[in-house]
Amino acid sequence: MERVRVAVLASDAITHAGLASHLDSRAEVLVVPNRNLVEVDVVVLAAERLTDGVTALRALGAEFERRAVLVIDQLDPAGLLAAVECGAAAVVPRSAATAEHLIKVIQVAATGGGVLPPELIGELLREFARLKRDVLAPRGISVSGLTPRELDVVRLLAEGLDTVDIAEKLAYSERTVKNVIYGMTTRLNLRNRPHAVAYAMRAGVI
Repeated sequence: MERVRVAVLASDAITHAGLASHLDSRAEVLVVPNRNLVEVDVVVLAAERLTDGVTALRALGAEFERRAVLVIDQLDPAGLLAAVECGAAAVVPRSAATAEHLIKVIQVAATGGGVLPPELIGELLREFARLKRDVLAPRGISVSGLTPRELDVVRLLAEGLDTVDIAEKLAYSERTVKNVIYGMTTRLNLRNRPHAVAYAMRAGVI
């Protein structure tokens, strides 16, 4: 099995040295110098608090989205959603960061999966429910980012219907259909109609 290339980032030199040595002794991973971040599969980031980890994730940018593993001293339920939004594939309490567990988590992250502490999953679900209730629902937007009208239109686009057919099917004017498509593609930064269909498919709504 090919070794997972890992870079280690930490807020202090002692933690960095300990974690890098911890991982470097394992045959499943290859610790890569931090100056070669473009060559790594997973970034393991050690921080005291989730908020510190979120700050570090933002500094990394989108390059390591879904491939960052946070090793945290203090679990902060309020910061969990922010960590996930910033691309964390996994959050591991330092107390649970044994060699075996950390290797398994890194391997999951390398394949696009995710791992969260069981005691925080309920908190994350409650936060999503709050966002849906307080932020999305008042604006008529679903979790997918699409309004009910946009969902109707994009589903018909996926069936291969053109503007005229969609207007007839939904009893809209052609201008309305065009406005719905324009608003959806502009707001979500989608290039064209096929891209809108692909977005809806990834969101699981068609």
